[in-house]
Amino acid sequence: MIRAGIIGGAGYTAGELIRLLVNHPEAEIVFVNSSSNAGNRITDVHGGLYGECDLVFTDELPLDKIDVLFFCTAHGDTRKFMESHNIPESLKIIDLSMDYRIASSEHNFLYGLPELNRRAICKASRVANPGCFATCIELGLLPLAKHLMLNSDISVNAITGSTGAGVKPSSTSHFSWRNNNMSIYKAFDHQHIPEIKQSLTQLQNSFNVEIDFIPYRGDFPRGIFATLVVKTKVDLHEITRIYEEYYERDSFVHIVDKNIDLKQVVNTNKCLIHLEKHGDKLLIISCIDNLLKGASGQAVHNMNLMFNLEETVGLRLKPAAF
Repeated sequence: MIRAGIIGGAGYTAGELIRLLVNHPEAEIVFVNSSSNAGNRITDVHGGLYGECDLVFTDELPLDKIDVLFFCTAHGDTRKFMESHNIPESLKIIDLSMDYRIASSEHNFLYGLPELNRRAICKASRVANPGCFATCIELGLLPLAKHLMLNSDISVNAITGSTGAGVKPSSTSHFSWRNNNMSIYKAFDHQHIPEIKQSLTQLQNSFNVEIDFIPYRGDFPRGIFATLVVKTKVDLHEITRIYEEYYERDSFVHIVDKNIDLKQVVNTNKCLIHLEKHGDKLLIISCIDNLLKGASGQAVHNMNLMFNLEETVGLRLKPAAF
């Protein structure tokens, strides 16, 4: 069994991670660390786990008792922890914050998008889990980058659920504001753009165009629905072949010939992609669950690869379609 520890156990991503791990046939949770909740039952915070989990939050860190450590921490906190603690060399780490997503000579974390870095993840000891928007957008563009087809500015519109803002209440996640409402934020300047460009450049060295990204806040709890527009004269049949070939060995990305909707992926680790051609414009529709494929599901996917398990173990989940 893979013995797991979790730091930052009170948030939405941690709740989903705990749910996945308690139902994972090859994993067991040794501890869930949360200083503010130490001594309280997990179900006091994550009420959906009644009957599945009898663990208690702890403020202790028995790092020598685990095989993998997950960070579900606020941005900046993972780096602080890594710099202030002695980490056992054999301990594998999966960080769900954005602290180590950008490659640097100052750290040895690998960017953990399996559809881009599967082989390297299988050998990695430290993995930086991608951002939720970044995952959805990258999966929509990677096949084009591999074929050096991203040579003009890319337009992206994507809407995310309120859980993407985290568990701490704010003015824009408050029900009375969010319900029956919609707004944009961080237009052209979202924090995930650098990691998206990094991934695309990894496949297309010549990549040097703008990603005009407009993020929207949606009035639903979870999911990301993105539309991407790229100019190309290549016909739809050939483009579809390129996408199907790129993802033929990937268990969670599916190219769908019919129009898709968000409920087809909510509560799953899937990414669905639909392609349409309108003149010289390629429309790419990509959707994921931000808490699973965009966070905790992808983290478990990475864990499976790092411990040489079949990648879908513990991740065969039914969508909440109705």
